[in-house]
Amino acid sequence: MSVKGSVTTSDYLNFDTTLNKAVKLIKGDKNYKLGFLVVLGINSGLRISDLLSLKFNDLDGDSISLLEKKTNKKRIIRINDNIKVAFEILKTRVENHDGHIFTSNQNTVYSTQYVNRKIKEFFGSKKLSISTHSLRKTFGRQVYLNNNETDKALLYLSDLFNHSSPAITKRYLGIRQEELDDIYMSL
Repeated sequence: MSVKGSVTTSDYLNFDTTLNKAVKLIKGDKNYKLGFLVVLGINSGLRISDLLSLKFNDLDGDSISLLEKKTNKKRIIRINDNIKVAFEILKTRVENHDGHIFTSNQNTVYSTQYVNRKIKEFFGSKKLSISTHSLRKTFGRQVYLNNNETDKALLYLSDLFNHSSPAITKRYLGIRQEELDDIYMSL
């Protein structure tokens, strides 16, 4: 919980390290659904409200089609190999493949607060401010890096994130601050 009047932001995670740790959770831990949520989050860029609303049949094809809760805009997301492999592993761990994916033993959908606690527990550190939003930022940073940190990548991300401009995306991903920090360090 943040202090009233303070500015809080979540940090991004290292994509490869997070992916590997999440796959290990899916394969061997009682928190296998959380592991899949992390894989799905860092590979889709979806907000936590949209991740939690997903059902098993939403991932049956080659893409996920949904109406974003926050923006009320339709979004189609291609399912990449990371998601496909993790989903197959998840299905071997879950008996019932009907209904929502991210449910507790009492068959209630996870709350954002619960997921935040668990993500901090498994992926947090004293140096980073980690939350469910870190998954979305991790996706953004990886897309940016995979596309050689180009303005074109920022343009695509701006569109994917529904930001009004690439400048907002730059600030959102912490790129702007890194550039400003570099100015001071270059003196």
